[in-house]
Amino acid sequence: MPHSDRTEPSGTQGHARTHDAARWCAAQGWPVHPLAAGRKNPAANCPACKDQTHDPRTCPCRPAGRWCHGFHAATTDQSLIDAWWNTDPSFGVGVACGPASLLVIDIDAHPAQVPARDRLLPGIHIHDGVNLEGLASGYDTLALLAAYRRQPDPAADESTLRVRTPSGGLHVWYRTETAFRSSTGSSPKTALAWQVDVRAHGGYIIAPTTRTSAGTYLPLGEARQPALLPAWLAGELTRTGHRLAPNQGHQQVPKPVVVPTGRKTGTKTAKRVLEPLLEEVLACSAVPEGVSFTEKLNRAAFTAGGLVAAGHLHEQDALDRLTETADTARPRQQTRNAQIIASALAAGARRPLHLKGRP
Repeated sequence: MPHSDRTEPSGTQGHARTHDAARWCAAQGWPVHPLAAGRKNPAANCPACKDQTHDPRTCPCRPAGRWCHGFHAATTDQSLIDAWWNTDPSFGVGVACGPASLLVIDIDAHPAQVPARDRLLPGIHIHDGVNLEGLASGYDTLALLAAYRRQPDPAADESTLRVRTPSGGLHVWYRTETAFRSSTGSSPKTALAWQVDVRAHGGYIIAPTTRTSAGTYLPLGEARQPALLPAWLAGELTRTGHRLAPNQGHQQVPKPVVVPTGRKTGTKTAKRVLEPLLEEVLACSAVPEGVSFTEKLNRAAFTAGGLVAAGHLHEQDALDRLTETADTARPRQQTRNAQIIASALAAGARRPLHLKGRP
């Protein structure tokens, strides 16, 4: 990666750097896909794919060289990458973690209500005598986990690629030949630590030097390559249910993690249930206040959580869709949006929404 990361790119120069970053990532063997200009979400699908629910693995857009379906279309083909970024030089860069054999620890620093002790480090009892005063973010819970295991804090791991996020968080990149599932730190099912997300199989990470409306993702320190995932972290990920069965990992095209309910994720019925609620949230963009935005977003996220818990939606897909909609409607309160979504998703996940008798 060119060492132009200490200043933020701007204008045409910034776009050229993003294209270069996509090519550089692909040269490392990391499949990439476009992100919408100035955003963290994948570039929009074609109208046909946007309007219908279908399996990305069999979609004709992928072999036709289109970027539909986000990380499912990720590629290391330099000619295709050139075509995509020449079409829109303002695209950001997403890296599909699973086929790249990458696992990224995504440390959040968003202000949020600190949960009960038993939710800070899932599966680990934190004795009442442990002073948690000042604990406020994923930096704190990850450091607590490392201290509990008497291991170095990954946030301070100078041997591996680390990327500072515009919100003050940190992405700690590792390589691994073991397949792990993605998760969010707020998940009541699979989580490493509160405010610590895992980007792995079935997910993507934002590449260094990508710029969003909030700022630029900048490498920290001198390391520009991911180090091998520490054994103790691999053990923690296995303990917390992140490890996938051998036949689930490192497919050429990542598959969403399926909740074991016997139903497919992303069903048409789930879309019909969720989309009207998302449209209500999006409609708030026309009016700056007084339209019950928080209530509408909370209802949409709660419903999405129930659909995820019942196996009708993939958690990462639901989170990305909610975030994109909320941030479009209220772009100046992204931190607040994230808080509402995380809380409501977790609450909804405790009440699975079974769509009986529907495809």
